[in-house]
Amino acid sequence: MFDALLPKDLNDIILSLINWLLVDLSSICLSNFNLLFNLAEKFIEMELIVTIEKNVCFIKLNRPEVFNSFNQKMAFALQEALKSAEQDDEVRAIVIVGEGKAFCAGQDLAEATDPNGPPLKSIVKDHYNPIIELIRNIEKPVIAGVNGVAAGAGANIALACDITIAKKSASFIQAFSKIGLIPDSGGTFFLPRIIGTQKALALMMTGDKISAEEADRMNMIYKAVDDEEFESTLKSFAEQLATMPTRGLGLTKKAVNASLTNSLTQQLALEEELQTIAGSTYDFNEGVTAFMEKRKPVFKGK
Repeated sequence: MFDALLPKDLNDIILSLINWLLVDLSSICLSNFNLLFNLAEKFIEMELIVTIEKNVCFIKLNRPEVFNSFNQKMAFALQEALKSAEQDDEVRAIVIVGEGKAFCAGQDLAEATDPNGPPLKSIVKDHYNPIIELIRNIEKPVIAGVNGVAAGAGANIALACDITIAKKSASFIQAFSKIGLIPDSGGTFFLPRIIGTQKALALMMTGDKISAEEADRMNMIYKAVDDEEFESTLKSFAEQLATMPTRGLGLTKKAVNASLTNSLTQQLALEEELQTIAGSTYDFNEGVTAFMEKRKPVFKGK
């Protein structure tokens, strides 16, 4: 009934609801008024904006007034959004990005210091750890689109993603040492493996801010792009991955994950196992057939 009132932009949603109420208030019964009020309230409080376009699930962190810092509600919402994207056959790639000027400033300290809020142990165990596990274990490409500052847990969530693309104006900060904490959200696992122990420890201990261009140069991220090209680059890259044989991409991710702890012998055995699985997929058959027929393959992620 209300689909026509729901344009994609959140501001347009709220304005449309308000305008309709102002114009047609006399014709709206009380039950419809309450429904519209609840609908508007839901959108106002929405910690995430999730859309699916061309087989890509875009998950936008939506607390711009606090630089998209995490509270419990947003952490649980991101967990559910990732689970939903994992289970949705329509989704073949996932993008995490921030609303406004920041990607994510990490933990909302107002919640962390609230005597009635969740304890620090619960924040790490129940909020962040499941997010990192989901990002790494979803057998689909997960891309971080770092549109601004990525600090603390926000930086480490970006680094846990398969591929990170950032605006040149963005920055990364291991901010934990500034308040006497240690890096969490997989930071002590991923960062030393990406840039080496010396650089990782220096960044973790000093809490120095580094630019996206510097992060690109030290191979911390895949690419830093001009700000004006960021959205188009991120979207086209995600759409490219979504058209590829994503079942094989997921198996590749699984193999790389295992390589972090496997011996060479174990890794060779895993490659044998996963290659056998990949060779039995629809996409493998389609890829070979398309090559023989000299046409572009149409993969389905199966």
